[in-house]
Amino acid sequence: MELIIAIVVIVLLLFVLVGIYNRLVALRQNVNQGVADIDAQLRQRHDLIPNLVNTVKGYAGHEQETLEQVILARNTAAQGTINSQDEAQLRVALDRLLALGEAYPDLKASTNFQQLQHELSDVEDKLAAARRALNAAVSRYNTGRETFPAVLFAGSLGFQEADFHRLDDSEKGVVDQAPEVQF
Repeated sequence: MELIIAIVVIVLLLFVLVGIYNRLVALRQNVNQGVADIDAQLRQRHDLIPNLVNTVKGYAGHEQETLEQVILARNTAAQGTINSQDEAQLRVALDRLLALGEAYPDLKASTNFQQLQHELSDVEDKLAAARRALNAAVSRYNTGRETFPAVLFAGSLGFQEADFHRLDDSEKGVVDQAPEVQF
């Protein structure tokens, strides 16, 4: 009788452990998906910049310094480890570039410039949404990992805490392969 009770307890414990493991795997995959979504949006943003610079260059050729600042900021943001400071500098440089549309009515009226500006705005909206989704996924994962009884097994099963502010290596994608832009 004691043997049957011990076997039943061990089987129940195994079922609980498998359930915890599977739930944590699913939550971790949601975090990985969030990181991949951000990667896709960053790649799209970085791919739009050379087209935007070339469009502006045709209308405002003597704004060389602004164009060079955008390319420098883009290349810095696209190389190495992605961080929020580089992305913020890129955003400031892009704002300066887009402000040239006000100074050059022909540029502002250009359908190519308007389309690129709209696409960039759309990418920024999607990027913000992807970051919110990632933060929600990280929150769910960390909560799932820290609740009882998962907290008893999560560390030993290899589930480490996810960081809200760290950008994962996978976020680099092909962003670190900057396209060549010539003036």
